Amino acid sequence: MTTNKINVQKIVTGTHNDPFSVLGLHFIKGKCFIRVFIPNADKVTVINQTIGDAIGEDIVTLKPSKYATDFFEAKIPKIKTRFAYQLNIQQGKYSWVADDPYRFGTVISQFDEHLLNEGTHNRLWQVLGAHIIEHEGIWGTHFALWAPNAKRVSVVGDFNGWDGRRHSMRARGQTGVWEIFIPRLDDGEAYKYELLDQQGNMLPQKADPLGFGSEHAPQTASVVRNLEGHKWHDQAWMSKREAFHKIDQPISIYEVHLGSWKRVTEDGDRRLSYAEYAEQLVAYAKDMGFTHIELMPISEFPFDGSWGYQPVGLFAPTIRHGTLAEFRAFVDACHNADIGLILDWVPGHFPEDAHGLSKFDGTYLYEHADPKEGFHPDWKTCIYNFGRTQVQNYLVSNAVYWVKEHHIDGLRVDAVASMLYRDYSREDGQWVPNIHGGNENLEAIKLLKHMNEAVYGEMPGIMTIAEESTAFPAVSTPTSDGGLGFGFKWNMGWMNDTLQYMSEDPINRKYHHHKMTFGIVYAFTENFVLPLSHDEVVHGKGSMLQKMPGEDMNKIANLRAYYGFMWAHPGKKLIFMGSEFAQVKEWNHDASLDWHLLDHAPHKGLQSLVRDLNNLYKSTPALYQQDCKPAGFEWVEENSDEESIFVWLRHGYEGAAPVLVVSNFTPVERLNRRVGVPQAGKWVEKLNTDSTYYGGQGRGNMGGVQSEAIASFGRADSINLTIPPLSTLYFELERE
Repeated sequence: MTTNKINVQKIVTGTHNDPFSVLGLHFIKGKCFIRVFIPNADKVTVINQTIGDAIGEDIVTLKPSKYATDFFEAKIPKIKTRFAYQLNIQQGKYSWVADDPYRFGTVISQFDEHLLNEGTHNRLWQVLGAHIIEHEGIWGTHFALWAPNAKRVSVVGDFNGWDGRRHSMRARGQTGVWEIFIPRLDDGEAYKYELLDQQGNMLPQKADPLGFGSEHAPQTASVVRNLEGHKWHDQAWMSKREAFHKIDQPISIYEVHLGSWKRVTEDGDRRLSYAEYAEQLVAYAKDMGFTHIELMPISEFPFDGSWGYQPVGLFAPTIRHGTLAEFRAFVDACHNADIGLILDWVPGHFPEDAHGLSKFDGTYLYEHADPKEGFHPDWKTCIYNFGRTQVQNYLVSNAVYWVKEHHIDGLRVDAVASMLYRDYSREDGQWVPNIHGGNENLEAIKLLKHMNEAVYGEMPGIMTIAEESTAFPAVSTPTSDGGLGFGFKWNMGWMNDTLQYMSEDPINRKYHHHKMTFGIVYAFTENFVLPLSHDEVVHGKGSMLQKMPGEDMNKIANLRAYYGFMWAHPGKKLIFMGSEFAQVKEWNHDASLDWHLLDHAPHKGLQSLVRDLNNLYKSTPALYQQDCKPAGFEWVEENSDEESIFVWLRHGYEGAAPVLVVSNFTPVERLNRRVGVPQAGKWVEKLNTDSTYYGGQGRGNMGGVQSEAIASFGRADSINLTIPPLSTLYFELERE
């Protein structure tokens, strides 16, 4: 029984929506038939792998169809059951043996199919994407893609000449998922998906939304990467990291952009590899006393100028620095140095690049059709349709994927405010109210809660951090108590207020005193991280050093005093790379940091200060144990605005020695300045930002001061201090 003309023509033109019903091995009325489509083949024969020989000389050759010479078929006599076979293909003087992908059965289970249909598969990456597996006794790659509105989907690559007719996929019922197993295809193979929309129009070739690897730009194909087989060496870290992520632990984060932390100038100014970062960045962060490294987005992205915040391949570590396996080795290196690794995660928007998610199957599949909901006016990007179950499933699964498959310790969620509000950056009439008529994005709120529940449920030792710039309530409150469920929230208000204060000429700071004190009013409403991030050193804002007033030495003295203020303020710490040694120029994502500045004493001194601040912070319970509780902070002087002096106490749990902090933000030395203390005794000077070791003038208190029974600011005892200009001092009560 030959195949009818319509089916043959659809196969040959690549328009058949069910190629598995035509190609491969089929029994029709008890007779066995094999049909294959192999463009430009002259002759095709069948090899029976069961007996290791040709089936028979009289029937071994598949005959070309009378409707198309590239379509071959034959009836196979005496065969009553399915059998394993290969194809011997001849083309001119060349011949080769290949497996027929259309002889293989389905891979996705009925249970997975059920979860896919519901949009509740929290390990979506284990089913969709490209996976190297053994199927029916043969190794190869299984491809699966969600494209419910496509008429036909194919896998294309060098392995089939980028011919979408060669590997058309099988539709899986009502799930909208397409799949195919391609034998002998291995790690490193580049591929894309070719889709026809419902009208039969060819769409731009798409990268895999769940691809685990990518080509180097400007190429945009996905690359098959094997998720299995990595041998982790971080068991010691994984067993103890949960204790390091509690709110009563010291957390000091070094934010890094991998493309510009350091470059190899003698090798064409190239970026460092994951292997080089595993050696150099990890050692540096360890030496500097940071507890965590936070990477700006590394999910594959097409445009360097987006810094990764416009991702296309959410499941692929960028190939800019190496392969997936090399990225995992970098994670291992962090953990073996007892350093946690946090990734910036971007569920808020995605670019319109033709090979990405935009109009993926010819419809607005991942994004909203209405630009009032589906287009971001700030970044000119698409916005996910958070209300679509499968899209929410995709994003939540991606978050779980990073913590599960790559041992990531935390996710810093970008642009949360833009997700929470439907009218974010929109004028009246340019946004769609929610079902209650309000501006809250109820679907995004649901997504964020679901994500936090999923990642904390999967890996209890991790932490999530929200970049949320408004006063949205209960961001870091558990979902069980009505919150969004994040572990921590960036304190954007503290950052804005204090940087505005520091940018003022010291003579005017007394008029802005409240900007340094106001943060305490709300400091314990959330579990805060104090962020001095990349956002503060770009787009004309200048480097941290450039924000400071005065001449060069005063600029760096201001910065030393400010960092001392920050490390003693309630909240976990985050600083962007280069800021720890007073990078002079504004950050440039296309260039290395100016490491040569460390040849100059003031910059080396600031770096030493940050190192000592981190180490003192980690070793002093009063500075971190009650970061998120009012009991951890006590003002001594909050209204000394004429002097621009701030004095406060930090308290740990019972038994921890209190720490007295004094900041002077004028260039005036205060001699014999009396400061009240809560207890009599010797107060040891633990840190002085004016130390000569840090590039200061060495003015201070000879290592400590004995209290006296002299009242000051409502306290019975006080200490008589020398407070250097533009400085912050830490004193700890000496225990007998």
